[in-house]
Amino acid sequence: MNMKPWMNAGLGLSLLSASIAFAAQNDDKNFGLDVKITAQSEADRDLGTRDGGDVNGLGLDVRPWVYGERGEWSAFAMGQAVTATDIVETDTLESSDIESDSSQRDDGREPDKNYLAMREFWVDYGGLTAYPGEHLRFGRQRVRSEEGTWWDTNIEALRWSFDTTLLKAHVGVAERFSEYRTDIDELAPEDEDRRHLFGDISTQWQPGHWVGLKAHHSRDEGDLPNVGEEVDELSKRTTGDLTWLGINADGGFFDRRSSLPLNYWAEATWLTGDADELEQTAVGDQTIASGSRNVDVNAWALDLGLRWNIDDQWKVGGAYARGSGGGDDDSSEQFRQTGLESNRSAFTGTEARMHRFGEAFRGELSNLQVASAFTSWQMGEDYDASLVYHRFWRVDDNQDVGQSGIIAPLEDGEKDIGQEVDLVVTKYFKQGLLPASMTEHLDERSALVRLRGGVFKPGDAYGAGTDSLMHRAFVDVIWRF
Repeated sequence: MNMKPWMNAGLGLSLLSASIAFAAQNDDKNFGLDVKITAQSEADRDLGTRDGGDVNGLGLDVRPWVYGERGEWSAFAMGQAVTATDIVETDTLESSDIESDSSQRDDGREPDKNYLAMREFWVDYGGLTAYPGEHLRFGRQRVRSEEGTWWDTNIEALRWSFDTTLLKAHVGVAERFSEYRTDIDELAPEDEDRRHLFGDISTQWQPGHWVGLKAHHSRDEGDLPNVGEEVDELSKRTTGDLTWLGINADGGFFDRRSSLPLNYWAEATWLTGDADELEQTAVGDQTIASGSRNVDVNAWALDLGLRWNIDDQWKVGGAYARGSGGGDDDSSEQFRQTGLESNRSAFTGTEARMHRFGEAFRGELSNLQVASAFTSWQMGEDYDASLVYHRFWRVDDNQDVGQSGIIAPLEDGEKDIGQEVDLVVTKYFKQGLLPASMTEHLDERSALVRLRGGVFKPGDAYGAGTDSLMHRAFVDVIWRF
């Protein structure tokens, strides 16, 4: 009998007990603990096309944090200690590259069941102007937009923020230098030597209605493998300069407390630039670089949402998103996201943040269109639930889509990727326990128990011989002190 999973679980329970005891002795709101227990069941992300792809395990994630202020200066740091019986996703901000099946890789990005990490560490200065919502922040920090499709990640950045009742703006520069985890030695190839410049501005033109602009530029100065060199998991596939420009209108779509009878969201994004893309060929069981090609990128994306607030408890709505695809040898019309997105947001009208493109499929808006319908229910401050149906298609049936939670190959000539049903149910405890200053740094504002999961049914694009269903489900227990 393999005793290691049980030893890990025992260690996790011991850490949890120690954390609770420690937190109970401290009433100082300048520091605390975020304790999360996650049970994960997943089968089968490769749709039965290879060995592995299943996850069944229990994980404990303890995040101590400390926060201090002195005059106009403040500082924050949050650590993380994870122990699990399998490679369990306790952190929804993990990249899909880290989440991938460790049995299929042997490089510096193979995750461990147990690790230590630093999530955030920054200093902040709020005295540049007299406005209380203005500040300048430097260090590893949460860069986040409400819709989650542009930015939602922890990254090293210098960022200026301006937040008032009628006007909001952010400007920043960011670059990832490390994952700050004891088990991950290398950056993902798309993050290596890649710098981001970003900003947004929005104004409230009447109560509850906002219009805004977003801009993002990434400059990837990395090197592609030379001709004849072996291509591996850590090799760059593309470099270049890309610029995103977006315009949006928001009628409280991500605000669960909105008093409008109808909430809406509409955003159009243009992507332009040029990229050098790696060309490769198979030689035996190796992949060898055979050259590169320079392509002009000209793509677009659309994201729409509408929600009807029937009463204080029930809401129904729908959403549609499309990221362009297509192109030829000299140009690309395939949209790609900024690389800093999570695609998670509270779009159903509850507090719970869900993956916009499926908890199981977890698509990237690249050569993809998604139609969604949802309903949500909320009972006061204690319970909420969301049920979402998604339908997925390829825009160009001869191109791949971007990263997703499915790692099976797609067949040319078929657009139907599949469909999915998601369910998220939450019970909340101890509302208002956290100080207001901490709400922007933590994913949830209170202790809770949450079921979140999705069942994905592949379409014709995955071909014959694949599994008929794939699921990914989690039970999260979060307690804060």
